[in-house]
Amino acid sequence: MQYRTPGRLNRPLSVIGQGCWQIGADWGEVTDDSARAVLAAALEAGVTFFDTADVYGDGRSERLVGQMREAAVDGGAEVPFIATKASRRADPFAPESFTEENLRAWVERSRANLGMDTLDLVQLHCPPPAIYREDRVFDVLDALAEEKKIAAWGVSVETCQEALISLEREHLASIQIILNPFRLKPLDEVVPTADAKGVAIIARVPLASGLLTGKFSPSSQFAADDHRSFNRHGEAFDQGETFSGVDYETGLAAVARLEEALDGAMPLAEASLRWILAQQGVTAAIPGASSGEQARRNAAAGSVPTPEQAEVLGRFDAAVRETYDELLREAIHPRW
Repeated sequence: MQYRTPGRLNRPLSVIGQGCWQIGADWGEVTDDSARAVLAAALEAGVTFFDTADVYGDGRSERLVGQMREAAVDGGAEVPFIATKASRRADPFAPESFTEENLRAWVERSRANLGMDTLDLVQLHCPPPAIYREDRVFDVLDALAEEKKIAAWGVSVETCQEALISLEREHLASIQIILNPFRLKPLDEVVPTADAKGVAIIARVPLASGLLTGKFSPSSQFAADDHRSFNRHGEAFDQGETFSGVDYETGLAAVARLEEALDGAMPLAEASLRWILAQQGVTAAIPGASSGEQARRNAAAGSVPTPEQAEVLGRFDAAVRETYDELLREAIHPRW
């Protein structure tokens, strides 16, 4: 596993983090035992960075991650870095919900769920666009940092414009943004600017909700409580969260082209994760997992590429950019 230390966080993070939405909710049923197996496997594979949120399973994900962290501390293992998110417990689309009272209450709830006096990183969770210009919201985050209730704060964004506005703030430590072979726009300006400022770039939805595993077909079905079923067109939250906003059939066509370029030399999921990590300025990618084996496979993509793997990734990069330009750019680039 490789580790990178972004300047404003000043703490090494494993380049493959463990995304913990999947163990909370909205991906079909994941039992507590399965969730614990995912977290344990990730830890054993060298993952030191875990990303969760207060709304994943209404706190279930945070509680499971907190239990994992406590066990690691009690066992004398390296203390993992825990990032959480806040701001979607009230009406997430109403700027008036972002009061100091609510912000403080959300942070206190996460501190209790995770069992942490000082939260490593709190990220605003895809707030309404108007919030990015609201000094009062970020003043509260600065105050919480001064009070040692949080060590750092960042943002999880839907669009590149939101990221660029956030990068104007002096104390911003991280940006979590959708970045994968189907979503290239962050590479234009967001990632280079963040890199120059020492702001961590956390690539979320790195496998496009599973499309970039190559396991789906036109007949694939998803459970009723899986967002890939109920949010296909943005019915519940931003459409870009599900399959990275890519039309499902178009996504399958793009996957076929990428797999053709790989020609069996590397699994598509591994190639996609390694491709993300090869982009200058990216700190980490945070794929989810529903089993310990899946978590181990994801973590393996965080190793330093061999010369042979580097050659495959060069071929893959060319295919990614050509496929994006020919199949995806027109629909994706102007929107997010």
